Amino acid sequence: MYKIIGADHKEYGPVPPEQVRKWIAERRADAQTKARAEDGGDWKPLSDFPEFAEMLVAQVPAAPLSPPKIGAVDAEKLAAGIIARDYRLDIGDYFSRSWKLVQENFWLLVGATAVALVMGSALGFVPALGIPAAVLLTLVIQGGLHWLFLQRLRGKPADMGEVFAGFRLAFVPLLLAGIVVHVLVAIGLALCVAPGLYLLVSWRMFVPLLILDKGLEFWPAMELSRKVVTRHWWPCFGLFLLAGLVGLLGALAFGIGIFFTLPIAVGAVVYAYEDIFGTGAETNGLLALSSPTPASPPAPPPEPMPAPMPPPSAGPTPSAPLPETSPAPPPEDSPPSPAPPSPTQS
Repeated sequence: MYKIIGADHKEYGPVPPEQVRKWIAERRADAQTKARAEDGGDWKPLSDFPEFAEMLVAQVPAAPLSPPKIGAVDAEKLAAGIIARDYRLDIGDYFSRSWKLVQENFWLLVGATAVALVMGSALGFVPALGIPAAVLLTLVIQGGLHWLFLQRLRGKPADMGEVFAGFRLAFVPLLLAGIVVHVLVAIGLALCVAPGLYLLVSWRMFVPLLILDKGLEFWPAMELSRKVVTRHWWPCFGLFLLAGLVGLLGALAFGIGIFFTLPIAVGAVVYAYEDIFGTGAETNGLLALSSPTPASPPAPPPEPMPAPMPPPSAGPTPSAPLPETSPAPPPEDSPPSPAPPSPTQS
């Protein structure tokens, strides 16, 4: 018997190995899914269990492709659907879940955040480009970092290379989004602080992931984010502000602490995206269906396999016998119908 931790960080089980194999076959569990035997032991990936290793190797997917493109019309429908069903921001829960996610993937997420910070800082020293290049590529770098967090909170395998997903999967849309966002926000802040702040909150948090996760072009992604964020702009502003404060809090510790506080802030924003736009609204990855259900009870002992069927004969195979029924008696004034020929007659 085994216990499993789903992408929603809930514990499922104990379940027999047959149930675990079923979850693997349904792609609701993968090599990175944490599990342990019921009789004790540490939590470890399913790939470390020999009884599941062969099935997991056969399940290894091909190299990921770019997400399918969603047109502007579909983006409008998605925005209308999210606004119609509405959503609620639980900022405290996002930070709590993010803290747990960082604990479980500490070196990966902290290291990826450090790489993104160093990459953004290094762009400022590029000759003839400098700070403008760092500003315009902000959403490209942010998109890769958020993409890594999104894969891990969904329980999918991810490595440090996902930090560069923005350059690999959607460089042009992210670059164009970065240019338009920073230009329009700068104009809004120059003319009046309120419009610039409104656009900053509406675009900076979710646009990179909408481009990478939904495959949107830059303007449909910006409009989708703006319409949905406007629905609850003040709670989104609170999340944006608190994430910024938590991220910068580490700078007080000689600047080094930002590598540990910023991942928590990033994770909180990504959890908010998942609950509003992502699969969390439909299926939240591993074992998280539209309504969480308890683990399946232990499967009953398997029934003995039936004996193999004999090879078919040259003649037609007789159909399975139908249940015997008593035919209605014929009327007394009509002669009985002749009996049908026996199945053995030719």
